[in-house]
Amino acid sequence: MKESKQPIDFEKKINELEKIVKNMEEGSLNLEDSLKFFEDGIKITRECQQALKDAELKVEMLTMGSGKLEAFEPEDN
Repeated sequence: MKESKQPIDFEKKINELEKIVKNMEEGSLNLEDSLKFFEDGIKITRECQQALKDAELKVEMLTMGSGKLEAFEPEDN
């Protein structure tokens, strides 16, 4: 049985990503902090990409079939 995962707060994640970009663009971070921000940014980007992919699949299922979503399960990555 597949465990249902919690949907992400997309807008919150995008705001976090914007803060990371702003901090990195300032250029005042040391290498270790820059790498940590970069790692966090990549993680957030992947979460957002997956959320968009799941939303696209959901829309596809709604528009192509009977409009039912009972078989829809977001992908785990």
